[in-house]
Amino acid sequence: MRKERTMIYYSTKRQAEEASLKKALFKGLPEDNGLYMPEKIAKLPQEFFDNIEKLSFQDIAYEVTNALLSEDVPSEEIRKIVDDAVNFDAPIVKVVDQIYSLELFHGPTLAFKDFGARFMARLMSYFLDKGEKLHILVATSGDTGSAVAQGFFGVEGIQVTILYPKGKVSPIQEQQLTTNGGNIKAVEIEGTFDDCQRLVKEAFLDKELAETLNLTSANSINISRLIPQSFYYFNAFAQLKREGFKKVIFCTPSGNFGNLCGGMIANRMGLKVEHFIAATNANKVVPVYLRTEIFQPRPSLATISNAMDVGNPSNFPRLLELHNNDFETLKERVTGTYFTDEETRDTMKEVYDQTKYILCPHSAIGYQALKDYMDKEEIGKKTAGVFLSTAHPVKFVEIVEPVINKKLEIPQRLQEIIDRPKKATLLEADFKKFKKYLLAEVTATV
Repeated sequence: MRKERTMIYYSTKRQAEEASLKKALFKGLPEDNGLYMPEKIAKLPQEFFDNIEKLSFQDIAYEVTNALLSEDVPSEEIRKIVDDAVNFDAPIVKVVDQIYSLELFHGPTLAFKDFGARFMARLMSYFLDKGEKLHILVATSGDTGSAVAQGFFGVEGIQVTILYPKGKVSPIQEQQLTTNGGNIKAVEIEGTFDDCQRLVKEAFLDKELAETLNLTSANSINISRLIPQSFYYFNAFAQLKREGFKKVIFCTPSGNFGNLCGGMIANRMGLKVEHFIAATNANKVVPVYLRTEIFQPRPSLATISNAMDVGNPSNFPRLLELHNNDFETLKERVTGTYFTDEETRDTMKEVYDQTKYILCPHSAIGYQALKDYMDKEEIGKKTAGVFLSTAHPVKFVEIVEPVINKKLEIPQRLQEIIDRPKKATLLEADFKKFKKYLLAEVTATV
């Protein structure tokens, strides 16, 4: 039997009604266009950290989720959700001395978004009453869409519509998110990722759509995405302890900044992190803010690290909230840096030539930001640097192969989808036309 509501979720703008976990999960976005945050973030006991190196990844994920959600979800259900969602590994791999890659691409779609999408699908399925219908809208700059498509494919009662910018995702990413069919629909938008994200946000604030379709989102604006994105920070620390390290610096390639918020939540729960580094491409809104205290969203620029092509990061309010909206505290905890496409290619080539380790463009930005920081600071021998390797390099084969001058082997699970026919509807970045599409094309199948 489900428990009555106990944990409260509030809006970062504090103008909307407080919500239960189910409401925050299914609604996605508060009425005031803020972001949901839990009223408290539980601290894990010291015993957990003293013995973390003895725990499996699934055990770590269970302990974290249980601490955050046990007031709303029975522990035995949490165990089922975690074991089913986190059924693949996230190993650390040494690249050079004291610098490790946290490989988050061993899931079904070869990207870190698999963690959030699979966890969310199972949590939503738990809360979805029999006969209840739900419609998920999601904007993607690359990997989110394919992970959501895989995570929710065939889930009864849930329809998914994925928006992506035309010509701005890699060919393999596009195949992953447009070839599913069934309860998954893909919409190709003539515009940027920011246009896609704007259309999704406008849809949530449209009363007719909200009432007709029972809308929610699977983007990192949904609070349930942040929970599983904290798991692998804990698990990386556990692996480092087994290697004899006592301290860790994390570098997170960042677009919408949900992944970094996951690390911040882990930190608030008691995981000791010496420092965080937020690494971006030319879309440098947050690194500029961390240097100037001026947050100035701008149109996104297209780069070879396309999953980070975000000019108005939607999780920025959460980043502030996790630091009590205090710039000085945030600046002390996080260093922001960014790299051009040319610098990214140089890093990919240099690392491969020296170590034979292959980086995707996003992971290359993470590696270079971390190396620059560790070269500049005095880092003790018991401190390791970990950069999040967010996607398998094969997902960017057309970029990686010419840089390292090596042909990449396509994993079987990707090879199977390459020749499937694309199923997508092309639309202008116009909300009225998008709304008409949703009401006309989607309502009949919900």
